[in-house]
Amino acid sequence: MKKLSLIVLFIVLYWSTAYACNHSGHISAEDKKDYPIQPVAFTSVKFSDSFWAPRIRINQDVTIPIALGHCYNTGRVDNFKKAGGLMPGYFGTQLTFDDTDIYKIIEGASYSIQMFPNKELESRMDTLIYYIQKAQEPDGYLFTARTAGEPGNLHEWVGEKRWEKDPELSHELYNCGHLYEAAVAHYQATGKRTLLDVAIKSADLLVKDFGPGKLAYEPGHQIVEMGLAKMYRVTGKKEYLDLAKYFLDLKGHGKSGEYSQTHKPVIEQDEAVGHAVRAAYMYSGMADVAALTGNEAYLRAIDKIWDNVVTKKLYITGGIGATGHGEAFGANYELPNMSAYCETCAAIANVYWNHRLFLLHGDSKYYDVLERTLYNGLISGLNLEGNRFFYPNPLESVGQHGRSEWFGCACCPSNVCRFMPSIPGYVYAKKDNKIYVNLFVESDSDIELGKNKINLSQKTGYPWDGNIAININPAKSEKFEILVRIPGWALNKPVPSDLYTYLNPKKETVKIKINGKEVNYTIGSDGYVALSRKWEKGDKIEVSFPMDIHKDVANEKVEDDRGKVAIERGPIVYCLEWVDNQDRVLNAVLEDNVTFSESYQPKELSGIVKLEANAKSASRDKNNNVIVENKHLTAIPYYAWANRGSGEMAVWIPRTVESTRPLPPPTFCTSAKVTVSSPNKSMSSVNDGYWPKNSNDRHVPFFTLWPKNNSLEWIVYDFDKPETFSTASVFWYDDGPWGGCRIPLSWNVQYKDQNGEWKDVKTKAQPKSEKDVLNKVEFETVTSQSVRLQFQLPAEESTGIYEFEVK
Repeated sequence: MKKLSLIVLFIVLYWSTAYACNHSGHISAEDKKDYPIQPVAFTSVKFSDSFWAPRIRINQDVTIPIALGHCYNTGRVDNFKKAGGLMPGYFGTQLTFDDTDIYKIIEGASYSIQMFPNKELESRMDTLIYYIQKAQEPDGYLFTARTAGEPGNLHEWVGEKRWEKDPELSHELYNCGHLYEAAVAHYQATGKRTLLDVAIKSADLLVKDFGPGKLAYEPGHQIVEMGLAKMYRVTGKKEYLDLAKYFLDLKGHGKSGEYSQTHKPVIEQDEAVGHAVRAAYMYSGMADVAALTGNEAYLRAIDKIWDNVVTKKLYITGGIGATGHGEAFGANYELPNMSAYCETCAAIANVYWNHRLFLLHGDSKYYDVLERTLYNGLISGLNLEGNRFFYPNPLESVGQHGRSEWFGCACCPSNVCRFMPSIPGYVYAKKDNKIYVNLFVESDSDIELGKNKINLSQKTGYPWDGNIAININPAKSEKFEILVRIPGWALNKPVPSDLYTYLNPKKETVKIKINGKEVNYTIGSDGYVALSRKWEKGDKIEVSFPMDIHKDVANEKVEDDRGKVAIERGPIVYCLEWVDNQDRVLNAVLEDNVTFSESYQPKELSGIVKLEANAKSASRDKNNNVIVENKHLTAIPYYAWANRGSGEMAVWIPRTVESTRPLPPPTFCTSAKVTVSSPNKSMSSVNDGYWPKNSNDRHVPFFTLWPKNNSLEWIVYDFDKPETFSTASVFWYDDGPWGGCRIPLSWNVQYKDQNGEWKDVKTKAQPKSEKDVLNKVEFETVTSQSVRLQFQLPAEESTGIYEFEVK
């Protein structure tokens, strides 16, 4: 029974596959629809490689304990204790969905203890579940922001009545969704019903409150649909599945429009819009319901949306979500680099969605996207030590981006906790007498195929080495098919569209051997090589992928990548980072004829293949002439950046001097020491010498004081020696109407006199604050070693600055 339970755990939790497990009822034969392809449970695949296995161990030893510590220290755990009457006080954290961080950590810990048994961690989960049980109201309602809320002074996102604000911001149903996923995970991992019973009580309340003729509040942040599908599988209660579909069909009538994908009914949607995490969770929920009900309209819709993403909205790193405004998808081909959002949660959701589409269609193109996301834009969200996080994952930086220990909105760290232990479950899948080999990781696995049991083990140094040996040991000799995925990158097709292509693609081919003899093969239209024979113990498949270094070019419609290339080797996307390149990378030039050398560095960044090339860089002299110099470039895997401090980074590298951004000419302002009233990592942008085209130019770095408002702020330049100046110029950042920054109400310039006191410069008129233009003021000449820009923030918005200069 334990073994069956482990198998069901993975299937129920993540992939919603063709097993319909029922512990309290029965799913009838006529209802037994599901994904035609079944994944092999993560508990059946044991990693022994040097890439993923250490990361999964670090997740349990470092990341989960850190996340739990923050949940205790920030009051998230106390919210449950207060709601349950275990301690005095009221709901005391910032966000109404803080409950979900506890649920996600329990989910990840449940998966983790199946791989690495840990009694202490299991005991900590029991304690948290006790608090959750106590916090649940008698009828099943569980939402600490309301139950522990101060009477008459509830959180502004909480409505007077239950559920009524969920389409907006309350996140009541979002909390339910993560509760259900955690509950099923914990039940299957431990056999304990403690959290599952809480979830059943909650889900029964949803069924009682929502449905035709009852409440019709749509989920404002999707995930409850996925959670209900999982609850359906583990309980057999079809009303849970019906409710998941009901929630999806409410879309098209809400007030939040594209932001939460309620601008059209789900079956009419054909473009990815709005909040990227909400969107990909919704598409995953639609896939679950389509598989379980046979709903072809859902399937047609998510197929069209997938085509839109892969052809127009996917980053080279596999990230999704171009803009921080609404954490959302941008317009078609809108893929900025420095301001790219690419939330870590969105990368995880993109993996969920693509895996479900593979289970529905059996095409390797979904795994091409999944693998690209997994090795690049997803694990970039966590540092190598497992204790620092990225929320957005930009593709370019001037040093304003740095990893954080935690976030007020901590969805990404807790999502990483739950995702990492699940990765072994993505390696294999099966259907009838076929085994799909989808990912390449040194590992050992046991796969039940019909009445046979197949042991498959992989020996490989992937992703650095393209040689994979797959050893096949069936319990009994039998004919079946092994379908080996041939990654698109090995066929000179980085993504399944024309969004990205290789410049001057290599001509090496994939080689396959069986028992030491090279075989002729055909790659099917689904992207797999089907190897069918009577397999016996000791048989071996050897696959050799060409690990060429490729230069990617983007579709010309992607404005931000024109005239540039990105570097890839195997599934890994590379970047240039300051620490390896004399502090500067944004003025690099990588001409088309330049080639890279490679070397494996086992002690650098936990072991990487490093790329090097002799290229060029550009700068401007005092007369503004462009100077081109030779420069040695070093590239590292994108996922490993920002592990050695903050500085310049770029994924897309200019191919010509004309398309690069030359280093600005040196001035006494660009070399000044900068101090600000409210310092942050972007403060170095104010004197980097780069001026924008307008007040919302996302190609140029800027400094903001957000979320501060209604205050007098300042920036000070201290020069190496006294300088003489009589004009000041400033370009303000303003991301209205949707962002939180506006031009200041007023500004003025001061200098420090010989007595060290600040004095106003003498101007003929008060400086004007204007948007989209250079703000300039002339004044009587002064000589000083320090200058100060003062500015008054608006009452309700903040302010940002691109550049400040005196001459």
